[in-house]
Amino acid sequence: MKASNHLKQRFVLALLVLLVLLSTTTMATFAWYIYNTNAHTTNVHMAAGAGASLSISNSYEGKYGTAAVLDEFVGRLNPVSTNRITGGFQKVMGYTNGSANRPNLLASLFGPGDSKDYYQTSLFLRTQGNGMKVYLSGIGFEDGEKQNPISTAIRIGLVVHKPGQNQGVEKEYIFAINDAKNPQADYNTLKGEPGHVLDCTKTDGSTVKFTPYTKENFCAYDKKTGEVTVSSQTLEICSLLAGEKGTDGQAVQVDIYIWLEGCDEDCTLNLVATTLKNVSLSFVGKTNAK
Repeated sequence: MKASNHLKQRFVLALLVLLVLLSTTTMATFAWYIYNTNAHTTNVHMAAGAGASLSISNSYEGKYGTAAVLDEFVGRLNPVSTNRITGGFQKVMGYTNGSANRPNLLASLFGPGDSKDYYQTSLFLRTQGNGMKVYLSGIGFEDGEKQNPISTAIRIGLVVHKPGQNQGVEKEYIFAINDAKNPQADYNTLKGEPGHVLDCTKTDGSTVKFTPYTKENFCAYDKKTGEVTVSSQTLEICSLLAGEKGTDGQAVQVDIYIWLEGCDEDCTLNLVATTLKNVSLSFVGKTNAK
């Protein structure tokens, strides 16, 4: 009984599975940004599952439950770069000749990214029980080609809104899903160096040092015992409040972005025509102490 109560009070697991087909075209101009010259289709199928106390929907006033099928994306995927999602994305528009000890061509001219250059959708989380804090316990992925791991250049962004409908943004997180290196990694931006991305406040190609979050910022979740362990590095994705007198709390909108980070030195020509087959995000909710 004690273990059962502990289980109910300490955790609720929500699993978000994104079946992602992120393919680049076979046409590309240069390394660094995989600059697509032909349109192609990228299909993203998403499904979500939740425990009894954490429910998910693909719209604020939609049906909440243990599963939701989220938006499919069809469009052209072009690598983009940003240090802040809400500041917008930029993509390469032109190159200049490299100098000594640099690649032959360096990305030097940039323009605003289009919404079709990356994947974006939203989900809505709310609690049916006690208030809880929500964390990520893991991001899984599967590369189409192990020798050319496109996951090394993939970023996943979460933009979290304040509780309620049509509320403003409260915080955002950018995660690198694979801390391994592309065997052909080569930083190819005119301004900056490895570890830099485009500065969203500038339009002249200026870069800033940026460190994305990684698996070090997840919580630990024991599937056998239901124990959730939070460290000093664990990120709280959002906090869900319980409703009054046992009613559902206000939902929190979480926008999800998936893109190829063009300024990542791992984003090079060998990734052309490779595919990221699957991505999964595991959310864990931990009820607030009484």
